[in-house]
Amino acid sequence: MNLNWSGRRTLGLVLVLSGVGFLLGMLALLVLWGGLRFLGFSTDFWAMTEALATAVAAATVLGGAILAYRELSEASSSRHLAVADRLFEELNAAENVQARRWVFQNLPDDPAVGVPALSAEGRDHVKRVLNSLDRVAFLTQAGWIPDEMIMPWMNPMIVKTWAKLGPYVDYESSRRTEPDYYRQVRDLAARCQTWRASHHADSEIKWLPDAL
Repeated sequence: MNLNWSGRRTLGLVLVLSGVGFLLGMLALLVLWGGLRFLGFSTDFWAMTEALATAVAAATVLGGAILAYRELSEASSSRHLAVADRLFEELNAAENVQARRWVFQNLPDDPAVGVPALSAEGRDHVKRVLNSLDRVAFLTQAGWIPDEMIMPWMNPMIVKTWAKLGPYVDYESSRRTEPDYYRQVRDLAARCQTWRASHHADSEIKWLPDAL
């Protein structure tokens, strides 16, 4: 609603400025034509008016282009904020935070040992985390939202989670002979790891039993 109102105000402002500019231009043209006639120059008022109309048309096209660019920028910003909001809700949903905490604290490092020993509760937590990451991967696919807008706050959760679950996904992919098993999540994790390596090269993952 606010974006629509902003667009209407912008359009109204362009129309008003165009109208005022045209009237002022005609007035200035009339004064100039009269001054030239007074000084003895032979001028054609309608030819001058045609030249002014051409200039006004060019200015109108330019104004329309500026308006279209602003509308596209506002639409893009609105889409980015909507995606960022959905990402925040997904990653910080209470059940997803609880599932990640279980993975951090209880999942063995070796999937060959961990998978057969998983309880029903453990399997539910692992699947919940993987499905949550799958949704994050879908929302952050190329072109939907700039990495610089989300990586600073999102990548620690992804990198830390993948340090635990990455070996399990590889193990299951091999065991099932399904090379596309959570492929989008793997790509997301690789992007996050690359970003973190270039911005926080000296950081390392620590597992704290009493972490908030």
